[in-house]
Amino acid sequence: MKTCNAALDPFVDWQWCASNIARIILVDTRWYLDGSSGKAAYDAGHIPESVFMDMDRWLSGPASKEQGRNPLPDPEIFAEGMRRAGISDSDIVVAYDDAGGVIAARLVWMLRAVGGNAAILDGGLASYPGVLATNDTERPRGNFAAQAWPYELLADISEASADGFKVMDARNPDRFQGRQDPIDPRPGHIPGAVNVPCRENLDSSGRLLADERLRENFQRAGIDSAADTIAYCGSGVTACHNLLVLEHLGAGKGRLFVGGWSQYGHATDRPVQTA
Repeated sequence: MKTCNAALDPFVDWQWCASNIARIILVDTRWYLDGSSGKAAYDAGHIPESVFMDMDRWLSGPASKEQGRNPLPDPEIFAEGMRRAGISDSDIVVAYDDAGGVIAARLVWMLRAVGGNAAILDGGLASYPGVLATNDTERPRGNFAAQAWPYELLADISEASADGFKVMDARNPDRFQGRQDPIDPRPGHIPGAVNVPCRENLDSSGRLLADERLRENFQRAGIDSAADTIAYCGSGVTACHNLLVLEHLGAGKGRLFVGGWSQYGHATDRPVQTA
């Protein structure tokens, strides 16, 4: 049984990583909505000794209209991905991307949800001060136990559209407002949801804003606690960033509607709201 290190904040900087380099595993999670190859980006240059994690293969189940674009994978599939990456139950994982952590948040949320020790590298790839590597990192196979996804940290489509919950949408304002949607069938958002764009958690360099600024962003949308809060985005990836920021602020753990707009938008019997 994994035991999450409660003292490990969901966000760490490179200085912390450098001081703990012998006891952490760095994971490159680059993934792109337009279908560009994260592995190709990894091959072109990554933080030395980091391993690549394929979002579509190990961090998502099969896409469908009924479950969304990136549903959670079967726990055994996720566990096998961790083992192949050389990750064991007791390891500390620091994940990064080239998008300020909004993609890396998916792996970090998943690991922390099952009791693992994981954090996002604040500032991502750009925060690494050294020379990037281009060789694949090989690690011994890990020992990672499969565990069921915790029900209490998840929400389904009915809960995400029911009264009694605070629902926050992590997508950019133009998608939330229904002004455009490049990938999903209906523009707009779940009626009653508030917009907390995850990318507005970051400054211009891709680093996390000061805690006071972060609190203001959430409070402006009426979110001051993760209790009874459900987060969603397009497909359950970047919404994890909002949940981890709330945890970082000491606001507790909210719930993830994994199917997100890619599931809700296909449910044509459910109403849509535009701003």
